[in-house]
Amino acid sequence: MRVSFQCRPCLENLVYQAAELSTPDPQTRARAVDAALALLHRTFSYDRVAPDIATACHRAIKKVTGNQDIYHNMKVAEMEMAERLFREVRRYYGEDLRSLVRLATAGNAIDFFKDAETVSADIRKPVEFTIDHIHQLEARLADARLVLYLADNAGECFFDLPLLSKMRQLTRVVYVVKGMPVQNDLTLEDVHRAGLLEQVGEVTTTGSDAVGTHLPSCSEEFRARFHMADLVFAKGMGNYETLSELPAQGKVFHCLMAKCQPIADSIGVPVGSYVAMLR
Repeated sequence: MRVSFQCRPCLENLVYQAAELSTPDPQTRARAVDAALALLHRTFSYDRVAPDIATACHRAIKKVTGNQDIYHNMKVAEMEMAERLFREVRRYYGEDLRSLVRLATAGNAIDFFKDAETVSADIRKPVEFTIDHIHQLEARLADARLVLYLADNAGECFFDLPLLSKMRQLTRVVYVVKGMPVQNDLTLEDVHRAGLLEQVGEVTTTGSDAVGTHLPSCSEEFRARFHMADLVFAKGMGNYETLSELPAQGKVFHCLMAKCQPIADSIGVPVGSYVAMLR
């Protein structure tokens, strides 16, 4: 999905947020903002994908500040909040595949641009899909030999676990996290710190610090697994923005909340809609 005019201010806000979180030193922070904004203004183009621009901006800020895990403290707090919310709402969802996809999607309400109260309220709301391809997902799972489950925000991992377990009753599922820190996305270190490695089961990384899943920047090992997989279960908007650039093959199942107008317009749903879509 290519950028729209609405993406530019969002990317600018991302630069200011990341720089603010990256260092307490105002002079270093100002240099980081200058470097990232200069890069953004120089490279912004309507034939590019927003996560690719965001990745470059994050790398510029990391280079100036030396902070390689800018959102570390936010992720720790997010995971603590998400675990509490997961325990609260879990009882409202059943054990069938549809219920567990709904539960996993509820976790995608987590958003680092939103305050904790708004996120908590969204997660507590019932999930109803505007686009619902869960029957197709069930059929694909029955025939799949390998499924990649692409994680998104760190706190979502709690909401992913029941669905991971359900899928593994049907086929082999590999949980995929980021190779290096970027934004509040889940990394292997986050999984270890939360004590979830055993529950997550078979896990691998993209080998990259790219926002979403930008295949050219991923490791050769991950790219091989991606092409070999029969089904890719992709959480979140970043994965939609990047993977929607690939030809539709009925292989990628997008599971997300459409939190902004460009994403909603691209999919053809109202802002705030939940989407379970095979593409």
